[in-house]
Amino acid sequence: MTIWNELAATEFKLYYLNANGIKTRVLEAGQGDPLILLHGTGGHIEAYARNVKGLSQYFRVIVIDMVGHGYTDKPDRPYGIDVYSEHLLGVIQALGLKKVLLSGESLGGWVAAWFTAHYPGYVKALMLNTPGNVNSKPEVMQRLKESTIKAVIEANYENVKKRLEWLMYDKSQVTDELVQIRYNIYTQPEYKRAVYNIVYLQEMEPRKKFIWDPSWCSKIDVPTLICWTDHDPTATVEEGQVIKEMIPHSEFIVIEGAGHWPQWEKVEEFNKVTIEFFKKYSGD
Repeated sequence: MTIWNELAATEFKLYYLNANGIKTRVLEAGQGDPLILLHGTGGHIEAYARNVKGLSQYFRVIVIDMVGHGYTDKPDRPYGIDVYSEHLLGVIQALGLKKVLLSGESLGGWVAAWFTAHYPGYVKALMLNTPGNVNSKPEVMQRLKESTIKAVIEANYENVKKRLEWLMYDKSQVTDELVQIRYNIYTQPEYKRAVYNIVYLQEMEPRKKFIWDPSWCSKIDVPTLICWTDHDPTATVEEGQVIKEMIPHSEFIVIEGAGHWPQWEKVEEFNKVTIEFFKKYSGD
């Protein structure tokens, strides 16, 4: 099954918009309440290619390449959670949206949580999908930094494949097509500079400003679902539950048999969980 086959029966559009001066790649499908999906570190729109068909039957699905990622512009500055959040705000404003449903995976989950806490009024409901290294484990940060840089600076099939395999419990889910898509992205000339801005948050000093903490997580005042897996490479289920204690009235579920990309490895279950959660808060 290729990404094109996944999308072939779905009416969608792929386009670029101007988000406060940042040319941003967007994939959009479906109608209804806008549901924005955010990828992880070094990721891109295609991380959700297997979910668009199912989710777009219920929502206006909007998937973006975050600033510095994919085929979106890559301004030469460190990408902190504040920078990603400002870019997300620019996307929402460029689309003329008042309120959105918001879901993010890994780094995207971190951004989604921060955005909801710091830009009140924009988010109706929030889903955090294996959000980024909640305990800031030095060994996870180091591995993520090194493997991401290596996949870009020494870009070849094997290095890109290894970076993707780290995300999966079932390594066979890393298809040749997915490797080729990411290889094409990583070999853009500007990516060799951008990758160092992308891994900025994998250093403890700049990370401190944005670290998961009740001081800001407690400001999240919308329905929140935290989705974990039983084989996440960044944190155990028990460690992931720390976020539940930080975010008032949040829910916590576990998808079994998946790693860091449950949306890719467990498509039907992930879509079902997403649809059931957000349908409760969609509509006026």
